[in-house]
Amino acid sequence: MAKKEGSGIQQQAGLIRYFDIENDKALKLSPKTIIGFAIGISVVVILLQTFYPM
Repeated sequence: MAKKEGSGIQQQAGLIRYFDIENDKALKLSPKTIIGFAIGISVVVILLQTFYPM
């Protein structure tokens, strides 16, 4: 009997992949955008700690 693609030890352990279907309504961000947001938030936090220390 041929094995189905995706069957294996993950499914036997209850680790099933749910991301096989693309959702067209989902928000799609590029990795560069995420890194830009992270750097921007880091700069804001550092500036706030510098000018308004607690």
